[in-house]
Amino acid sequence: MTQPLYALLDGNNFYVSCERIFDPRLHGRPVVVLSNNDGCAIARSDEAKALGIRMGAPWFQIRHLEQEAGLVALSANFALYGDISDRMMSLAGRLGHRQEVYSIDLSAPGYCCVSFEKEVVDWCCD
Repeated sequence: MTQPLYALLDGNNFYVSCERIFDPRLHGRPVVVLSNNDGCAIARSDEAKALGIRMGAPWFQIRHLEQEAGLVALSANFALYGDISDRMMSLAGRLGHRQEVYSIDLSAPGYCCVSFEKEVVDWCCD
């Protein structure tokens, strides 16, 4: 009897990654995606994280990094992120007989139940 295979798929810096699909000039640059009304950073590229930008950082506190470090700030495009997520989950769903979709960028093909708490994954399949 073969052992079942399981996977955990997590879109890396998902909103920024979605934006980079349609604007390749953003690759390698520090990028943040801002919340509704451009209030705070809700997604950060690795380059933005390296600048010390924290999740939820208010835009008015990091705005100076546009000039100082070439930071690119984008308004959130939730329709785009939802569409890309649907496509990603559709592909991921083909990897196993079951799929647990946890969030817009997180899926566990092969699992019947996945519980996430404080970034710790608890497997609870029968």
